[in-house]
Amino acid sequence: MPHTLRVDPRAPDVSVIREAAAMIREGLVVAYPTDTLYGLAVDPRNAEAVRRLYDLKGRAESSALTLIAADAGQAQAAGQMTAAAARLASRWWPGPVTIVVPARATLAREVLAGGTTVGIRVPDHFVVRALLAELGEPILSTTLILPGESAPLNDAEVIRDRLEKAVDAVIDAGPCVDVPTTVVDLATEPPTITRYGGGDPAALGLA
Repeated sequence: MPHTLRVDPRAPDVSVIREAAAMIREGLVVAYPTDTLYGLAVDPRNAEAVRRLYDLKGRAESSALTLIAADAGQAQAAGQMTAAAARLASRWWPGPVTIVVPARATLAREVLAGGTTVGIRVPDHFVVRALLAELGEPILSTTLILPGESAPLNDAEVIRDRLEKAVDAVIDAGPCVDVPTTVVDLATEPPTITRYGGGDPAALGLA
């Protein structure tokens, strides 16, 4: 059974956040809450942890995952935040919009899945942003929609039941809302919305 770390979603205990951050640094897989769905987090610099995440998700290693950042500064360290990306980020971060930009050369090949771009998001949730601030850098993440399932896992108890042998810890901050993120690819010309979720396409300026 995964280790459970219970926190107040509005005022997470610092000691619990530090424990979760230490587990990620050790290469473990940690489920965590966001403003949309629960996600799975690993250290993007740990190749073995990255492979575990792909295996758990049942996702081809040619299909890149997303980086979750605490703020625009962390995002800038991972991706080339152009003027257009900065404008979009200032309007929608923190929030349910993932921005795809050219990746920094420092990111590992496993993170980019052989590509040259990276999707980055800053979530509007106290717990994950506290976790990211403690880590001091982004995490590699995927939402909890498992192979063969159409419904996302947005409740910590369900995650513990279904991922008993796959996840090392669950940060339990109560249920999350069931809203996918919108994905905006700014590495294309013209920019494109590759997935619709939270955020008004018209307000994104790309509709």
